[in-house]
Amino acid sequence: MITEMFRRRVSEGKHEAAGSGGRQDARPAGHGTGGSPAPAAPGSPKAGHRGPGAGHPGAGHPDAGSGGREPDEPWGPPPAGLDVSMPHPARVWNYWLGGRDFFAADKAAGEEISAEFPHLAETARAERAFLVRAVRFLAGPARIRQFLDVGAGLPAGGNTHEIAQRIAPGSGIVYADHDPVIILHAKALLSSPMLASTPDGSVCYTEADLRDVAAVLAGAASTLDLSKPVALIMLGVLGHVDDYGAARSITSQLMDALPAGSYLVIADGVAASPAISSAQRRYDESARPRYGASAPAPYVLRKPDEVASFFAGLDLIEPGVVPCSRWRPDRLGRSGQPAQPAPPASPARLTPPDGPDADSARDDEAPAYCGVARKP
Repeated sequence: MITEMFRRRVSEGKHEAAGSGGRQDARPAGHGTGGSPAPAAPGSPKAGHRGPGAGHPGAGHPDAGSGGREPDEPWGPPPAGLDVSMPHPARVWNYWLGGRDFFAADKAAGEEISAEFPHLAETARAERAFLVRAVRFLAGPARIRQFLDVGAGLPAGGNTHEIAQRIAPGSGIVYADHDPVIILHAKALLSSPMLASTPDGSVCYTEADLRDVAAVLAGAASTLDLSKPVALIMLGVLGHVDDYGAARSITSQLMDALPAGSYLVIADGVAASPAISSAQRRYDESARPRYGASAPAPYVLRKPDEVASFFAGLDLIEPGVVPCSRWRPDRLGRSGQPAQPAPPASPARLTPPDGPDADSARDDEAPAYCGVARKP
């Protein structure tokens, strides 16, 4: 059973982002303009498995209005040189999140995949809703002003920089991704007025593979001051690193390079049941025929306690490592805005769901766990 949280489209997630710092535009991310993209890199750690979705440049600038496009067919003419006859995993992700940056083949694939592998769309929506709440906490009570979002995909509604800069306009955000298609498209999208940085802040994309820690840090240092606290965000990406020890090493190396007071934000799909694990394996096997050269790397679903181990040595923010829907769900205060009191920190640990089935999420929850922790 899928809860109402996971059935609703991301536009509701965007609405919750308005809780702190102003209005969240109800429209999905707009389109920029750009040149012909390069082919997607096979095995990209993030290409298509996590939002903020994906888009295509040139298919209708946000300031141009709908351009005569039908609501159920939001795409415009594809950019020159871009083959849209095959779906791209990042655009499929965008479709699941209720965006407009996809083509007919992406929509068809998204509907087919979500029917056969419903846990993927559930996870996409759960992780995006968690991202909104986590960044709102970081930019608000935690007073973080620098963000490094690794494996970010393409901009869509409720992006890290939109949320952070709505609360703290001077925030600096670096998005890192491996897929050259995503880099080209993202730079074009960020040039649009709808997604551009605030005058006092900064937003940029850097091309870097998660497995190349030095490249990630070098790209971040081009915009961020790494001598000051940074929020490192890795949503739906560590599962693409198939070796568990390597995934832990990458996380540790990145956090070791950041100063005390920095934060780590992680969300990843988990092996919630044998059925979910089997479905994920079948999806991974189908990716190459479906996507061709742009197929993402296989995704390893880990146990919840393995996800919790990524926070070793850090102080977890309450409620700990939990299913995404349980990480500080919004509760309205007297003003009608989401209440976001600063929670206490504690040593890294897994906070299991209540009841006898402590090792897995409920059947009505997306199979994804998350957490936020501070470097002491």
